[in-house]
Parts: sequence; C-alpha cells; structure tokens
Amino acid sequence: MAPKKAKRRAVGDGGSSNVFSMFDQTQIQEFKEAFTVIDQNRDGIIDKEDLRDTFAAMGRLNVKNEELDAMVKEASGPINFTVFLTMFGEKLKGADPEDVIIGAFKVLDPEGKGTVKKQFLEELLTTQCDRFTPEEIKNMWQAFPPDVAGNVDYKNICYVITHGEDKEGE
Repeated sequence: MAPKKAKRRAVGDGGSSNVFSMFDQTQIQEFKEAFTVIDQNRDGIIDKEDLRDTFAAMGRLNVKNEELDAMVKEASGPINFTVFLTMFGEKLKGADPEDVIIGAFKVLDPEGKGTVKKQFLEELLTTQCDRFTPEEIKNMWQAFPPDVAGNVDYKNICYVITHGEDKEGE
C-alpha cells in the first residue's frame, strides 16, 4: 500500500512535469527538436551564446547583447528543456484548442467548405472586437494567402494558431 501512495504523490506533486500534459507527444517532439537546434553547444541549457549562434545560423548577425539578455531573462533560471517547454506553454496558454477555433470559423462557413471569403474575413477582423490594424491584415494575407477565387483556408489558420507552424511542411 505504501508504494502506491508514494507513486500517487509523485505523479500529482504539481511540479514542472505538468507542462508535459499541456502538449501531445508530437508537439513535445517538435519542441525537443527546436530546443536541440537552439542549444548550439549541446550542453542541455540554452544560454545567450546559443541564441547568438542560432541567430547567426539564420543570417541575423550583430544581435545586441541587450536583446539576448532580455530573451534569457524571460526564464526564471537556466533554460533546460522543461523550462523551454514551460515558457511555450505560458505563451500558448491563451489559445483555445484547435477544434474550438475551427468551430468558430464553421459559423462563418455554413456550406462546410473549409474556407471563408477573404473580403468577408477581412471586414470582420477590421471592424469587430479586437480590430486588426492594416499591418496585421497585410501580415495575415502574407502568411495565409487566399486562393485565386478569394477563399481563405481557415483550417490551416487554426492549425498554425494551435501548433505554431504551417502544416504544408509535413
């Protein structure tokens, strides 16, 4: 009986392991791959030099120390994989699950085509609630260009909102 009780306490201790329950295994693997890419010196900790080297590998040279310091200071301590995952979890916490976002788009798509008209979506985004700026609209159409008929694939938008990358690459 005692080992069972100890096991239960270890699982439900509320520690950093809870961050792993926020993501499915595929997402965790994607984050692990990203962590490995950023951890340039492969020491298991992302530090300022890893960030500098990652930026350099992406063609951005001469990143200011203040900018790198600010990035590292977003974490409560050394950035190991669990801290890295926790940071993403905190950033994504406000996002609804993919099926909820798709459900909201389906209201705008009574025929169930998986698309909405660009003009209609743009009008909604610029006139309702938390209005998009012209720059945000421009960025959205660059990221999610409509097809030749002016239709926008909202399932792709939902995927990117919840997973953080374009599914076409998979």
